[in-house]
Amino acid sequence: MMPNPLSPHLADDVYQFLVKNKLLRSKGIRDYVIRCRFNEMRHHLPTSVIIERLQDEYPYLQYETIRKIIYQRQEVLEEELADFGI
Repeated sequence: MMPNPLSPHLADDVYQFLVKNKLLRSKGIRDYVIRCRFNEMRHHLPTSVIIERLQDEYPYLQYETIRKIIYQRQEVLEEELADFGI
């Protein structure tokens, strides 16, 4: 099982339970990790270079897909959480 990428927000045992019971989407976790990596690098590198590096890490994603993940509007994320009562 992959290590808990949500450890700052979610205890490891809770994360493992959610994954085991298929209550977390792997795509959502991947997108979260991509956004975190982008935010770590954006103060030191140009966006195009960061996207290329992320594309090296996720070769199955196209440049444009990574760009969409990075620039996904926060309101959309908040609406998704509201759907779950969070």
